[in-house]
Amino acid sequence: MLEAIGLECVRGDRRLFRDLSFGLEPGRLLQVVGPNGCGKTSLLRMLCGLMAPVHGEIRWEGASIRSLAEDYLATLTYIGHLNGVKDELTALENLRISSALGGTHVDEPAAVSALEKMGLGGREMLPAKVLSQGQRRRVALARLLLTEAKLWLLDEPLTALDKAAVAFVESLLAAHLEKGGLVVLTTHQDLQQPGLGTRRLELGT
Repeated sequence: MLEAIGLECVRGDRRLFRDLSFGLEPGRLLQVVGPNGCGKTSLLRMLCGLMAPVHGEIRWEGASIRSLAEDYLATLTYIGHLNGVKDELTALENLRISSALGGTHVDEPAAVSALEKMGLGGREMLPAKVLSQGQRRRVALARLLLTEAKLWLLDEPLTALDKAAVAFVESLLAAHLEKGGLVVLTTHQDLQQPGLGTRRLELGT
């Protein structure tokens, strides 16, 4: 169970939101929507512990994420709207390193398999700088095939993806939810697969 209680977010001299509360149970997805600059990314950064709310508290299974510290971080995977892909590294190297930084140590065969499933077969050894934006996004999202984290926090995961890749990512989300996982994501696109996006949180309204 993920809970947000009375969250307030201020950036510079602007209050983006206040008194924001919600709860999310296993097997559920929360789609955060709203115009640019309304605080969607800030909310995700709060949920993954990278940013503290001005007021309010975030709880995981009843305990404050501040008190849980590393134990909470071990339960989540966060993929930001920036891919975090290093130009000079290959797709394979990027995936293995980003997975390790997230607490998942992946051997080469498993990483190659994940990249193939993401439609990057034959491009594993190419430097990221020669990949398209959509391909770079697939490298970042390949982590979802390797992580065992229960909570996924995804910032615009469908950006730059073609129709086939969007459908595949949605299938990954559905499979994660079926196993009792939790997902909080931001996206400007409507989710097409039945059962996804069962809850919506609108910011900036």
